Amino acid sequence: MSGEEETSVVRITVLAANSLVKREVFSLPDPFAVVTVDGDQTYTTNAIKRTLSPTWNQHFDITIKRTSTLTIQIFDQRRFRKRDQGFLGLVKIAGVEALEYCRGGHGLITRDLAQSSSGSPVYGKLLFSFSFPPAGAQRPDRTDQAPLSLASLQVSDSSSSGLRSYRSTPALRAQSIQPGAEMSGVLQNRSLSSRPQTANSSISPVLPSRSSARETSNGPNFLSVYEDEHGSLPPGWERRIDPNGRAYYVDHNRRATTWSRPDPTPQSQMTAPPAPAAQQPRATNSSSAYVDVPLPAGWEERRTPDGRPYFVDHTNRTTTWNDPRRAATTTMSVQASTNANLGSLPSGWEMRLTSTGRIYFVDHNTRTTTWDDPRLPTNPDASAPQYKRDYRRKLIYFRSQPTMRPKEGKCEIKLRRSMILEDSYAYVMKMRPDELKKRLFIRFDGEDGLDYGGVSREWFFLLSHEVFDPSYGLFQYSAHDNYTLQINWLSGINPDHLSYFKFIGRIVGLTIFHRRFLDAYFVPSFYKMILGKKPVLSDLEGVDAELHRSMVWMLNNDITDLPEMNFSTTEDRFGEIREVDLKPGGSDIAVTEATKKDYVDAIVEYRTKTRVQEQFNAFMDGFKELIPLDLVTVFDERELEFLVGGVPEIDTDDWISYTDYRGYDKSDKVIEWFWQVVRSWPPERKSRLLQFVTGTSRVPVNGFKDLQGSDGPRRFTIDKSGDPSQLPRSHTCFNRIELPPYEDYESLEKKLLFAIEETEGFGVE
Repeated sequence: MSGEEETSVVRITVLAANSLVKREVFSLPDPFAVVTVDGDQTYTTNAIKRTLSPTWNQHFDITIKRTSTLTIQIFDQRRFRKRDQGFLGLVKIAGVEALEYCRGGHGLITRDLAQSSSGSPVYGKLLFSFSFPPAGAQRPDRTDQAPLSLASLQVSDSSSSGLRSYRSTPALRAQSIQPGAEMSGVLQNRSLSSRPQTANSSISPVLPSRSSARETSNGPNFLSVYEDEHGSLPPGWERRIDPNGRAYYVDHNRRATTWSRPDPTPQSQMTAPPAPAAQQPRATNSSSAYVDVPLPAGWEERRTPDGRPYFVDHTNRTTTWNDPRRAATTTMSVQASTNANLGSLPSGWEMRLTSTGRIYFVDHNTRTTTWDDPRLPTNPDASAPQYKRDYRRKLIYFRSQPTMRPKEGKCEIKLRRSMILEDSYAYVMKMRPDELKKRLFIRFDGEDGLDYGGVSREWFFLLSHEVFDPSYGLFQYSAHDNYTLQINWLSGINPDHLSYFKFIGRIVGLTIFHRRFLDAYFVPSFYKMILGKKPVLSDLEGVDAELHRSMVWMLNNDITDLPEMNFSTTEDRFGEIREVDLKPGGSDIAVTEATKKDYVDAIVEYRTKTRVQEQFNAFMDGFKELIPLDLVTVFDERELEFLVGGVPEIDTDDWISYTDYRGYDKSDKVIEWFWQVVRSWPPERKSRLLQFVTGTSRVPVNGFKDLQGSDGPRRFTIDKSGDPSQLPRSHTCFNRIELPPYEDYESLEKKLLFAIEETEGFGVE
């Protein structure tokens, strides 16, 4: 028989997968893996419920030749009866490659999942390993393990036990030695595998004694637990294998572990360090949220008497509450997240992966997410300007405070688009502040859209255009332009103006609390008043540019020969000229060269602050009900402007850099036309497109990489969907635009422009 025809028995361990594709909007898959060798040997793992990063850690002893082809496919049990069988990706390995892995002693192998012939998009990676079966391990009887075809898989919607699982002897997983437990030389009530047993499994979970294990002739051979290639272990000793295939030894007599094989009379073992006991943090039920890959070499998971998991580093002889897999995921592309010098994440933080494999961070204290590593608060982006890095550090602190955490429940507001200001005023003013701190759920009358963030963003956008409209008399444009606003000092013409200013204070507070943006900007003095800062001469320019020039001239020139002035000013109130003292008895105090600086300061104070103090006090009454002043004062006036209104300028290059594609490729003609259209549009139309897709025309201060979706950070996405005769559609909760494959540039621009300018409303698909 030639070398190519010789067969070898190897052990393949299917460890885990991560960042699988999510094909359902409102549910997660139940992934399971199918291992096939040349089409005549098929083995399946258990299905793991509701996850994009399943961990199986199951192995199978397979017979291969150098010319064999091994295929590992991943399916979704929930969709297995559908046309595509819930296909989530596959990996193919040549037999000669598998044998080389076995002989070379390779550890963890990571491969990108590939598409099938159907062309359905897949994401993620598969983690597996190859080894030769240990000495003494029995090969499964091929007569008992007939090959299984995918068509014959029995799938149960209620349990994964319905899957026929053909696997060889499970590896004994390292278990914790419970303090205070009664130990002897036998293994007592210990599960042979951490994974659930399938219905057809013949493996007993309990080994009553060493002798009874030997007497089980029909079951797997467990002698390797108590002996190795050098012979039997001393009484009370047990041999185990860690997830990376390295053997270690457990001394049940002394409750100790060691990497070294014990002598007939063992003299020294490495005693496992005690579990941390000082001031235990909040207990968790399981560490499974972080099991994307097996524990690193030399690590072991144990549990305290109350069931809380902790982790033992046998290499350094230390223990920790932190799961080492948090920082040891397979996504090594983000160097800052895996740098050992950074230490563990702050309390309550967790690192996760998006469906495309990008790392983001979850703050369970505030129930928020961010792209930025909280261990690097001062340097979220090396290319970012200093003011952006400082702002990010402050923002993380601000949002981590307990008073900025959303309350349990839902704050539902139902509105009519034609009466958005009136309805918003009625709802917001009748609610208590603690009700407004619940999750916002906005519903427009006659529309079926579900608010996963996009509808509320549009609400803030539309309300901004209504309440800050100068025709209502509450605000007026600044002296510079027709989009920067200042309080209208004559708003008292509306007898209810103070109530409306309190309403506006609540709206601005809601914007900050719920991490939305208003489509409005105010003069710098307005932000300074919120922060309790004293206005300066430059702030007067936005309020009255002509008066500002006069004050600058006065400071730079000698006023001795000018007509006499005093510490008072005149103002026109609807045709009535009034004189207002800038200080007590100001009309009788002359302005001289020596006192002109005081006069200028008094003018600035009056024009920017004093004459709108009543309206501003009402605004702050509403604002303080949602935002504590001691927290917001960590920002300066420019940063507060970012916090309320985002960034007005849209950087198209940044937009393109942080865009994902579904069904399209970046080099496709339709995509090139799309960005060509965007670049050709003026800033106002770009903002309208952004508002059409995301629900807001504003960009976070860190740019498009910080766009938020319904479930955390979510990039701007272009999805290939629809017929060329249809208009583009958007999903504002997911920052996604469905762009049909138009045939030419003109059609794309025409239909895109019509969609963003002439359509409104939400629906449910």
